[in-house]
Amino acid sequence: MKKILLVLCLSVCVAGTYAQRRGAAGAGGQRPPNAEAIYVKEHYTKTQAYIPMRDGVKLFCTIYSPKDQSQKYPIIMTRTPYAVGPYGEADYKGSLGQDTVLTREGFIFVYEDVRGRYMSEGEFVNVRPQIDNKPKAVSRSLDKAASLAPQPNAVGKSPGVPPIDESTDTYDTIDWLVKNLPNNNGRVGIEGISYPGFYSTASLPNAHPALRAVSPQAPVTEWFKGDDFHHNGVFFEMDAFAFLTGFGVPRPKPVTFYVNGIRHGYKDNYKFYLEMGALPNFKKKYLGDSVKFWDDMMNHPNYDSFWQGMNILPHLVNIKPAVLTVGGFFDAEDAYGAQNVYKAIERQNPNDTKNRLVLGPWFHGGWERGEGQYFGDQDFGSATSLYFQKNIQLPFFNYYLKDKGTMDLPKASIFISGSNQWHTFNEWPPKNTVEKKLYLQANGKLSFQADKTKNSSFDEYVSDPANPVPYQDGVQQQRTREYMLDDQRFASRRPDVKTYQTDVLTEDITLTGPVIADIFTSTTGTDADYVVKLIDVFPDDAVSTNPTPYTKNPIMAGYQMLVRGDIFRGRFRNSYSKPEAFVPGKVTEVKYTMPDIGHTFRKGHRMMIQIQNTWFPLGDRNPQKFVDINKAKDSDFQKATIRIYHDDAAQSSVKVSVLQ
Repeated sequence: MKKILLVLCLSVCVAGTYAQRRGAAGAGGQRPPNAEAIYVKEHYTKTQAYIPMRDGVKLFCTIYSPKDQSQKYPIIMTRTPYAVGPYGEADYKGSLGQDTVLTREGFIFVYEDVRGRYMSEGEFVNVRPQIDNKPKAVSRSLDKAASLAPQPNAVGKSPGVPPIDESTDTYDTIDWLVKNLPNNNGRVGIEGISYPGFYSTASLPNAHPALRAVSPQAPVTEWFKGDDFHHNGVFFEMDAFAFLTGFGVPRPKPVTFYVNGIRHGYKDNYKFYLEMGALPNFKKKYLGDSVKFWDDMMNHPNYDSFWQGMNILPHLVNIKPAVLTVGGFFDAEDAYGAQNVYKAIERQNPNDTKNRLVLGPWFHGGWERGEGQYFGDQDFGSATSLYFQKNIQLPFFNYYLKDKGTMDLPKASIFISGSNQWHTFNEWPPKNTVEKKLYLQANGKLSFQADKTKNSSFDEYVSDPANPVPYQDGVQQQRTREYMLDDQRFASRRPDVKTYQTDVLTEDITLTGPVIADIFTSTTGTDADYVVKLIDVFPDDAVSTNPTPYTKNPIMAGYQMLVRGDIFRGRFRNSYSKPEAFVPGKVTEVKYTMPDIGHTFRKGHRMMIQIQNTWFPLGDRNPQKFVDINKAKDSDFQKATIRIYHDDAAQSSVKVSVLQ
C-alpha cells in the first residue's frame, strides 16, 4: 500500500465536479474580497455557537444576522459535511445563501457542521439511516444558551440516551435557533445542494413546526440505484475513489480543516483505472484500512439492508413544510435524487401537499454557479440560472418565510433543451403525453414502427473488458461533468458500440419524462452490463454560429449530443437484492428506467440510440463472469460475444413519452 500523505484539505475531490460540495462552505484560505464579500461584512453580523442535541452531543454553527434590526427575519439554514468555515467570528463568508439574490433580500443565515464533521461533536455516519417511531420526548433542555466549549461526546448508545438521526438533529437545531436567536420571526427554511441536499431532505420527516420551506437540490438520495457511487448496481469507481480518498478518511477530533488524505496523482484517468485492475486492488495499492465506507461498499455488493437503510425515500410521508426540489437534467452526480425525492413526496402524501419541482439544463449545482446559459458545447439561449434564482427560488422562500408576494409557482417548472424554453406543468411527468417505443432494427435503423421480421435478427459484437469503451472522448485527468451532454461520435465509430438512428425528422418531437430501455440480448458469458444512450443527431449542415465561451469552436455538423445515458448491471435485471447469472447464449430481456428528460429533437435532426457494455472508467468493469465483482480477481475478466436482438420475437426498444 502506498504511503498516506498529507494534503491541505479533506475534500480531495474531482476538480470542478465536487466543487459545489466544498465551495460555499469550504474551510480553506481567504479569497480576495469582492463586492459581494464586502456587502456581507457591511450588512451582516457573524456569531458562532455550539447547539446541544437531545443526546448531549453539540453541533457547531456559524450564524449571520442582518445588522438592520428594524424588522424580524426568518432563518435559512444549510447543514453540511463540508465545513461551515471560515471559522472565527472575525472571518466572514464571501457570500451567503446560495446566491446574491438571497443575500440581498435579507435572512438570518445559519450553517451547521453535521454530527461528526469538522467542528461538531459526535460520530459521522454517511447518509445516516432514518429511524422511525422515535420517542417524541426530548430528554435534555434545548432552550438553554449554547456554549462554545465542546463537551464530552454522547453517541446515543448508552441506556436512556434517545435515538438520533438527521431529522432529530435538524429538529433540535431549529428548536434552539427560534428560541435563542435575537430578532427571528419564528420561521425557518432549509436549502442545500448535493450532500447538503440530503440533509435538506432529511429535515422533512417529523419536521419542526417552525420549518416552513425546504429546498433539497440535487440531493444525495440512493447510493446504489442512481446517485454518485452506483447507477443501477454498477459501481462508479472513478467518482467513489476520487471522493473518498479525501472525504472518507476519518476525523480524529473536531477540527477546522482536515490534514490527512490519500494522494494518488494520476494524469490519465482511463489509463490509471485500467491499470488498477480489479476492485480489490484499490485497497491493496492505496486505501488499506483508511476508508471504512469503501470497505462497507465492497462488503455489500447487492441491495441489502445496508443500502436499503440509507434510502430516505420511503420515509417522506406526512410532509408538512413546503418543498421545492431542484435538479439538473445533465447532473453527473445526483440527477436521480432530485427527480425521485419529488416523486416520492407526490406518491406518498395527500394531494394538497405543497410539493414543487424545478429541472433545468444544468450540471451539478449549475443553477447556483454561473448564469446557466452555456454548458459544454450547448448554448441554451438565456441565463437559465438567473431566471431560477429570481423567479422561482426567491419567491418560494419569500412567500413561505416572510408572507411576501403571492404563491403562483406551478407544480413543475421545466426547461426543455433543444427548443430552449421554460415550460410549466400541473404535474411531472406531464400527462399530456403519448408513450411510444423507438424500435431497434436491422442495418442500424431506428423507428417508431416495429419491424415484423420473423427470422432471428440481431447485431453481434465482442465486449472486451481489457479494451473498454470510454465514457468521454480524449484524455482527462479527472471525471468531466460535460460527458452528460457531449458529442458521442467517438463512441459510434467503435465496433463494440451498436448505433441505430431514425430518418431525418420532418417535425419537432419533444420528449418529457423517463426513458425506459428494453433490450433483448444474449451473451457468451454469465454476466454483462448494458449502457443505453439516447442521442440528438444534428444535421450535416449545422454550423456553430455562436460558440459557447467554454469550448473551442466545436464542429456541430453531425454532432451527436447525448440527451440521456445510463448503465445497468445485468445480474440485477429481476432483483437488486437477488442477482442472477445469465445463461450463455439464451435470449434474455434487460429492462431498466433512466432518469427523466425534457428535450426537443428539432425538425431536420435525427434520433439515435447507442448500446454498449462498458462506460469506462465511469462505471467499473464487469468481468462478464458471474462472480462477486467487489472481490473479483484480475484473472476473472474475460471477453464475451454480445447479441442485440430486433426481430418479431425479441423487439429491443426504448420507450419515451412524446409531449402533445
